[in-house]
Amino acid sequence: MSEQETIVQDAIRVEGLSKRYGKLKAIESISFSVERGQVVGFLGPNGAGKSTTMRILCGLMPASSGRAYICGIPVASHPNEIKRRIGYMPEHNPLPSDMRVIEYLRYRGRLREIPRRELKARVDEAMEVCDLHRKARRRLIGSLSKGYRQRVGIADAILANPEVIIMDEPTIGLDPHQILAIRKLIDSLRGRMTVIISSHILPEIELVCDRVIIINQGRLVAAGEPAKLRREFVTKRNYRLRARGSESEMRSALLKVCPSVRIEAVGPVSATGHREFLLETDRDSTEPEDLMHALADPKLGLSEFSRQRATLEDIFMAATKRSWDETAAPFPGNNSAKA
Repeated sequence: MSEQETIVQDAIRVEGLSKRYGKLKAIESISFSVERGQVVGFLGPNGAGKSTTMRILCGLMPASSGRAYICGIPVASHPNEIKRRIGYMPEHNPLPSDMRVIEYLRYRGRLREIPRRELKARVDEAMEVCDLHRKARRRLIGSLSKGYRQRVGIADAILANPEVIIMDEPTIGLDPHQILAIRKLIDSLRGRMTVIISSHILPEIELVCDRVIIINQGRLVAAGEPAKLRREFVTKRNYRLRARGSESEMRSALLKVCPSVRIEAVGPVSATGHREFLLETDRDSTEPEDLMHALADPKLGLSEFSRQRATLEDIFMAATKRSWDETAAPFPGNNSAKA
């Protein structure tokens, strides 16, 4: 496949993208790509360059160097065409409080150049997808809860049926019920549209996204499926168990099969005489079966044993820590990844 065919095949493609404000580098030579129909999490600490990257992708800000493509179209030379193909929901969405939901969406549809004969159907469809068509249809936006205002923002983003949706913190400030509703809404877009989401709520990203991209200090530090990133960045294994044995008895039994084992926490003794232990080992030091065999002694009274899977938060912390540790040295590789 030629380079041009690859660019067209990807929904988003970024090559060596940089943005500078004088001597300050907001992003530096980042490269990644997103396949069509995927839901991708875009993560990084505050000030990492997420919003800058997203604004460049939307054609709202020029890059200092590098190239970005949306569905094969170069952003720099075709910003107006890019705006037609992207739905963008900023973190602080400036919704007018004195307009009714249906009025606002019709107004936005006209701005997005939706043909008049299609406008009503598009607005009705967007409101139905975002569950605005029953309770919120004719309500003033200023009277809506934060969760419903977020839905209005998403309805606006999908209104023109764009190929790519970019959302900046879509669930910030929402309660658990509202977050669940937004999660289901985003999941319903999978396969129909390419969705890239920036968020600090990592458990939500892990639940809804196919892949993640992590940047730090303006540089790309990780990209791929969470399972792949666990193998790359998480070098420890964690276990949770319940037993009657003391901490010293437990440590003595475990050290026979795993010299690197560490008892990270010990819970209080329960009414049944059991207590909870949290263990950590080096990833390749031993297998779970060996640990269970070492704990099989009846006097230890093992009643539960489970391996704790590394979370996206663990991956995020490991990836960003590695990049901070390497700041003084030249950044490895070509700073490019397929996402």
